[in-house]
Amino acid sequence: MIDLRLTTLEHIARGDSLGRVMDHLCRAFEANFPEVICAVLMVDRGGILHPLASPSLPESYSAALDNLAIGPNVGSCGTAAYIRAPVEVRDIATDPRWANFRDAALSLGLRACWSSPILDPSGLVLATFALYFRHSRGPTQGERQLVDICIHLCELAMARHLRVTERERSANMDALTGLPNRGSFEQTLEHLDCETPGSWALMLVDLDNLKTTNDTFGHEAGDRLLQETAGRLGKLATPDWAFRIGGDEFAILIVAPERLEALDAYARHILTHLSPSLDFATFSIQPEATIGYAAFGAQDRNADDTRRHADHALYHAKSVHRGSFRGYSQDMNDPVAARLSSISAVQAAMAEGRLRAWYQPILRLNDRRIVGLEALCRMVTPQGTVLPASAFAEATLAPGIASQLTRVMLEMVAADLRLWRDSGIPPISMAVNVTATDLRGGRLLPAITQAFQEDRDLISQLVLEVNESVYFDRHDRNMAVAIDALREQGIRIALDDFGTGFASLTHLLDFPFDSLKIDKSFIDRLTVDDLSSTIIAALLAIADKRGATVTAEGIEHAGQAARLSEMGCPFGQGYLFSPAVDRTQTAGLLIRHAASGPISAPMPLADTNGLPALGAQDSVIAPDVPLVDGARTAF
Repeated sequence: MIDLRLTTLEHIARGDSLGRVMDHLCRAFEANFPEVICAVLMVDRGGILHPLASPSLPESYSAALDNLAIGPNVGSCGTAAYIRAPVEVRDIATDPRWANFRDAALSLGLRACWSSPILDPSGLVLATFALYFRHSRGPTQGERQLVDICIHLCELAMARHLRVTERERSANMDALTGLPNRGSFEQTLEHLDCETPGSWALMLVDLDNLKTTNDTFGHEAGDRLLQETAGRLGKLATPDWAFRIGGDEFAILIVAPERLEALDAYARHILTHLSPSLDFATFSIQPEATIGYAAFGAQDRNADDTRRHADHALYHAKSVHRGSFRGYSQDMNDPVAARLSSISAVQAAMAEGRLRAWYQPILRLNDRRIVGLEALCRMVTPQGTVLPASAFAEATLAPGIASQLTRVMLEMVAADLRLWRDSGIPPISMAVNVTATDLRGGRLLPAITQAFQEDRDLISQLVLEVNESVYFDRHDRNMAVAIDALREQGIRIALDDFGTGFASLTHLLDFPFDSLKIDKSFIDRLTVDDLSSTIIAALLAIADKRGATVTAEGIEHAGQAARLSEMGCPFGQGYLFSPAVDRTQTAGLLIRHAASGPISAPMPLADTNGLPALGAQDSVIAPDVPLVDGARTAF
């Protein structure tokens, strides 16, 4: 018996599988009592029996016991597990607890069975340890003693098994949703068949409204949305596999032949069955998802290629219409690759501190004095070339990147305003472009507060420029609250690029703005036809009624400036006066031409190359980095 303990503990210490440990125990018991047949059955949490070790029983007999539910009349083992107490059946032929199972046992010459439950410390039944006898009898004293030892060893082995299983489950399962996690997904990808084209497909599912749900109703509601979506996807995926691979990202690996033959229909089926609303106490949320998929193809070298193709399809689907699905096609590669490259470049520039804030002056048209600045983002390449935002505009379409850029720009603008103030330059209005994502997320005001925490008084110089996507979201509760909170802090709101999209004059009636910026497209036609003049005149009149100021963007010719001034447009900006320049040149312009400065001369008009006619006082320090073609583009 001592040898049995030692050898079994060695198996456990080595980390042998539970099945191997149980098999060793059964064989050791039978070696001590050759007339006995030993068996161990596992009991899962649903109360279902599963054979674990029975080296002397035929496989067919053990297989017949698999997936039996425990109960009061389920042989010796099922009954012992059910009542959580030993069950001693001395005559299988007559005992009612064996009525449904006796024939199989008797055919093998088994006449009696004694089974003992194995329990965890809380009393939960984990398994049964059974002895079969070829004669109608009960266990002897020696058999009882050895069973007690075996049960204790089983408890030790199963406790270790459960700990290992739980660690593996935690490492490979998402705690919130119960789906396999990203690590499990990566492991599964490594073992897929990458020799046979069309043998599997990958479907990526993005939950589009998770962030909105979190921002609007709180993370508890967002968690429930994730859990419900995961539960539905898990059921919809069976017999294939669903994974949660990111915050709002899920994946389905498809090998079922009927699905592989109709991936569009399957994607449509998923979207349909994901859409029913979740009901809360005072509101409802409808899951909104977008799907991109790709099948393993003949040109795919490995699973990563297919995964990348599914990513491209998802990006394309979200770009065209959120809430839709798209399968991968080769013509998707170029725009997706460009966007991913752009995102990577911007992320690297942020990490390496290669973003800069440049500034374009806003002038009073009647005397060409500077009354404000618009901050514009520039990226310096590792080679030292300055790129305008238009060169990495693809990256800004990603909400996460756009919000990070806004935060970086606010920090740089705050630092420059502080520097200029400390240098004796009078305060100047500072416009910063923000997106609907910045406002909707509720993080813009905290970001401003953080950027200006050392000089809260500088916040009053801020003007936030918003585009038409914000006008249309005005009735979004979060958007409205964010705008109102900003204005309460003395931060002004400017409507940027008005007239470039679907905004109409009616948006000027109910949107709270302090300034209106007329898009360059109207300025370009100002001296060509009367229609632009009529629209601009109407905008000037509406802004005047609202008590708002107006700035004309993209002024490139003296005739445009003169006409705007005649019409009563107070402010303008454009290459006629100056492109965006770095902070050192901006300081020189402010010292020389700021309307509030002690020395204020009219801003000279640009030369024929579109560069500002800077005097010696303006060019304090020339830019130390070259400009690329197209650097005029303001973004």
